[in-house]
This record gives sequence, C-alpha cells and structure tokens, in this order.
Amino acid sequence: MRRFLMAGLALAVSSFAALAPNAAAAAYPDRPITLIVPWNAGGGTDAVARIVASLLEKDLGQPIAVVNRTGGQGVVGHQAIADAAPDGYTIGIITVEIGMMHWQGLTQLTGASYTPLALMNEDPAGVQVRTDASYKTLDDLIADIKANPGKFKASGTGQGGIWHLALAGMLSSLKLDPKSVPWVPSNGAAPGLQDLVAGGVQVVTCSIPEARSLIDAKRVKSLAIMASERSKLMPDIPTLKEATGSSWTIGAWRGFAAPKGLDKAASDKLQAALKKVYDSKEYQEFLTNRGFGGRYADGPGFAEFMAKADASLGAVMKEVGLAK
Repeated sequence: MRRFLMAGLALAVSSFAALAPNAAAAAYPDRPITLIVPWNAGGGTDAVARIVASLLEKDLGQPIAVVNRTGGQGVVGHQAIADAAPDGYTIGIITVEIGMMHWQGLTQLTGASYTPLALMNEDPAGVQVRTDASYKTLDDLIADIKANPGKFKASGTGQGGIWHLALAGMLSSLKLDPKSVPWVPSNGAAPGLQDLVAGGVQVVTCSIPEARSLIDAKRVKSLAIMASERSKLMPDIPTLKEATGSSWTIGAWRGFAAPKGLDKAASDKLQAALKKVYDSKEYQEFLTNRGFGGRYADGPGFAEFMAKADASLGAVMKEVGLAK
C-alpha cells in the first residue's frame, strides 16, 4: 500500500510539473505592463502609444503604464526597450529612426535588436510647395531643379532626419544629385512649413498629416506622396510613381516591439492583441481623426519591413555623406 501511494504521489507531481509551464503561459499577463515611448509626451508617437495602450488594457486585462524615455535623438528610449527583461512586462513603441541611428554612429541598435510584435502606422512623405508656386506638377518642379541645381532650398526636419532622407532618396531615384537641393535644417515639419509659407525655402518634404492644416487653408499644396498608394486623407494627390515614374517610397512609421528573446507564448498573445487593436473601430477612428496612415504587419512581417527600410535608408545616408 505504501509503495502504491508513493507511486501515485510521484505521478501526480510529474503531471503537475508538466502542466505548470502551460498554466504559467496561459496566465500571461498576471501583472501590469510598462510601455516605453522614446519620444516626448504630446507628440504623434506618444498619441499612438497611448491609444494602443488603452485598448490593449481591455483585451489583456492588466493596466499598461506609458513611460516616456526621451533623449539622445531617440536612442535612450529605444535602448531602454532593448535592455529590459524579455518577460513580456516591458514593451515599447519603436520608430523609423531605428533604421537610421546606427548608420549615424549613435547606437548599435537595429530592428533586429528586438522581438517585433506589430507595425501599426506609416505616414509617407509628401512634396509640399506654396500654393502660389508656378509648378502644377512634380515633373514641373523636377525639370526646374535639373535646369537650375542649387536654386531651390528645402526643409522639414533636422539634417539627416527622415524627411531630409525622403528628399535625397527621391532626387537620387530620379538621377539627380541629392545635394542639388540644399537642405535647411529645422526643428520639425511645422517650422519648416512656416519657412515655406514665408518664402525662406521653396520645398518641404513631410507627411500629409503634418501639412494638412496649411493645405486646407490653401497656403500649401502637395505635388506627390512617396507611397505605393494614394492617401485616403487626400486621394487627389498622386503617388511619386504616378507623378514621375520613380518607385521610391518612404515614410515615418511606428510599431510595437519587446526585448529580444521574448517567450513565444507571450509574443503570440501580444501579437494577437495588437491585431485586435489595429482592426478595432476605436483605433481606425483615431487614425482617421488624426490624419495618420494605417499600415499593419505582424511580427515576422514587421521584421522584414524593418530590414528593408534599414537597407534603403542606409543607402541614401551613404550617398549624402551622413553615414559613418
């Protein structure tokens, strides 16, 4: 009898041990989650992070604390995400800069430094000029740039920022020297657009949402967007390919990721929850109301997207002398 009881106890312990990992995985998450944002509160990336966090809370059943970790041109926050424990309780929103910072020698981080979860937004670059400019099409502008290199100045972000690279890549794709349009650094699209309206520069490359208010006010017009499809926000604007034949595309994107090595069960659960968020009425209304572009990819798709973007950005940065 004693031997029988001991054997039964051993079997029970063995069965419990086999089930325990599955039970633990099924229980994730069982405590609050931290979501790191590498950029300032109140900006577009912060807004995306907070709407996603609020919708994730409903699905995951745990509070999600949004923490802004700024500094180092985005390096501080991106590093904090990568350095966190890969247990699913610290995730973050990563941005297009992750494909640029390492080329500038600011960090060794790349998209491959994370467990990608979902791409949730992309806003392609547009080519903006003053409404009273004589150019009716982008081809008209390009023809004048070819004939008069150095005549035009452009702005929209800092030197080597995403919108600077958008212009450089576009010119290169059209067989023009990227330096034929000198870049005037600015602290973002808003001051760049104001400089455009004032006549300080002749071109601004930035997203349509950033230029929307001035376009609506008839002070600025967009000649094309650097995307494979027209904008749902302003469908009358042609794509770069339609306008010039160039297939160059680029945009500012945002996605969610966890530290590298995240447990598959936690990764799968977070990916599924983020897909629900993306498909939700609330998130789609948020994108529409803010004028943001929707673009979704699951974890593997996001990894592939980042790898391609990294290579494309690196090539342009090398061409304009911004890569180290």
